[in-house]
Amino acid sequence: MRLIYTAIAIMLWTANTFAQHQEITAKPDMWKGKQENTVDTSSLLYAFKSGTVNGHFRYFFMATDNAKGLTDFHANAAGGGIRFETAKFKGFQFAVSGFYIFNIGSSDLAKKDPLSGQGSRYETTLFDIEDPHNTMDLDRLEEFYLKYNFKKSSVTLGRQLINTPFINLQDGRMRPTGVEGIWAVINDVPKTKIEGGLLYAISPRGTVKWYGVGESFGIYPSGVNTDGTRSGYPGHVEASNLVQIGIHRELSKKTTLHAWNLTVPTVFNAALLQLDYTIPAHQKGYEYYGSLQAVKQHALKDGGNEDPAKRFIEKDNGSFSFGARVGYKTPVWDFSLNYNRITKEGRYLMPREWGRDPFFTFMPRERNEGFGDVHAVVAKAAYAIPQKRLKFNLAGGYFKLPDVNNTLLNKFGMPSFVQINADIRYSFAGFLQGMDAQILIVGKINQGETYQQTKYEINKVNMVLYNFVLNYHF
Repeated sequence: MRLIYTAIAIMLWTANTFAQHQEITAKPDMWKGKQENTVDTSSLLYAFKSGTVNGHFRYFFMATDNAKGLTDFHANAAGGGIRFETAKFKGFQFAVSGFYIFNIGSSDLAKKDPLSGQGSRYETTLFDIEDPHNTMDLDRLEEFYLKYNFKKSSVTLGRQLINTPFINLQDGRMRPTGVEGIWAVINDVPKTKIEGGLLYAISPRGTVKWYGVGESFGIYPSGVNTDGTRSGYPGHVEASNLVQIGIHRELSKKTTLHAWNLTVPTVFNAALLQLDYTIPAHQKGYEYYGSLQAVKQHALKDGGNEDPAKRFIEKDNGSFSFGARVGYKTPVWDFSLNYNRITKEGRYLMPREWGRDPFFTFMPRERNEGFGDVHAVVAKAAYAIPQKRLKFNLAGGYFKLPDVNNTLLNKFGMPSFVQINADIRYSFAGFLQGMDAQILIVGKINQGETYQQTKYEINKVNMVLYNFVLNYHF
């Protein structure tokens, strides 16, 4: 019997040895799953083998041309990533994706302008906003989730990408904002879509780390408190999670109602209501459209911290915003006139790390978050040439903001301004199919008092921002 045990032990040891160490003349078998030809279609292995792989490479050039006498900045970024998602296995799917960024030639993004004391505002978010010197460790695991699909609906647990009015991709740099938590999308109620969930971690664009909900407040510049003192909430907001829910209801073939609510316990609650309406025009593919929107926000408990100097939002404070848009769309043209008003009730506050503004008057490269008593008017025109794979977008807006010294309603010291955006996009065909290019030029002209202080001008007004982006998807 002892001899039998000894023989079994020798065989197991030998098998383990060959499993761990290969002969030099043998082919590598680290990916031996690829050598299997016959796979049970009901197996987990089949779900992995039948999965989809997508890749994305991006090059991004950005440059800020500030007013004469102020420092200019530029950056060149290049990167790539891979995404894999399994096929469905008993309703389940697993996905993982990651991205790596290289700084391939930029100005010193840690340098401060000698007159204003300000550094680069836009270019740093192509890399690592927390460490402008970081040019090596610029990788991020973006998605890592398990999804369960049932009927037309799904529930996803883990790191993922979502797009909502308050938390969204804000994909205007190298990589978008990611979230971690549980997110459900319900499509099985007639004429209704419900989406929402609980999130407990966020990785803002321009960062390479994942942060708890409270930690994510203030990674971007935080401005000043209502009394003019420097905001003290970065690193001090007491919030471990957030809950967001959205309901989309088709009231008729022409009318859709959208309702969203975001709750960050002990910090704030924000609710959005939007009504979209379309009217068919004289020809097929032609239509008139219009929308109304209202956003109400109020503080919860202590606004994030018992210490008034470390609160994200003043205790018992809130804000109210409303807006409207009207437009006309054809198969190639899209015109719209947009208006938004943030009342004097208070500043509209939403962590900039979480996404862009939901307002109709939003224009890339600037926001109205952090302000109250705002009037914004924006005209937009888009023209597409489908056969040439070309799109042109032109937008111009006027933004009336409180005086820069009115810190009660002006968090970031931004003067009133006029903004003009010109955006051209082209999709390649043939040999370069999968590649697209974008040129975005943004100009901002001062319309307010700066009191001869350059900190109210640099990177804000009297400047032109140039963007050139190349994407390759496969």
